[in-house]
Amino acid sequence: MKRINQYKKLFEVEGNIDLKKLKLAYRGLVKKWHPDKFQDEDKKLVAEQESLKIIDGYHFLVSIAPETKESNLEEYVNTIAEFHIDDFQHKSMLLEITFTNGVTYEYFGVNKTLYVKLINSPKRNNFAKRKIYNSFLYRKAKKANTVV
Repeated sequence: MKRINQYKKLFEVEGNIDLKKLKLAYRGLVKKWHPDKFQDEDKKLVAEQESLKIIDGYHFLVSIAPETKESNLEEYVNTIAEFHIDDFQHKSMLLEITFTNGVTYEYFGVNKTLYVKLINSPKRNNFAKRKIYNSFLYRKAKKANTVV
């Protein structure tokens, strides 16, 4: 949640994320912090770091925007219904679940108590369906690796 709030503050987003407004804010910040605008090497390095933060923040906020979630809802519903939990990790208030199809989702705001209940549950998939999947803000973190 800290990361979400940090990026929302950077892009001056309040409430739900509007992709059009976010894109305008992104373009403005990229213009302001583009490294080529600075002659001084120290300022150029700072601008490069800011640019990376802006790019990361933009992609992150796009991934949790309601429009993005809505367009990917069918895939998400299919993943949680058809595939089982392959692996999971918890750090701070972030739960990362990798499914047997290779796709990984991040769930924000999952506390340690709920994580421990997931670990101790004899039927983790059922527990996650009841308590996690549709109860927390989520985003697709990694796509399945495709073998060519």
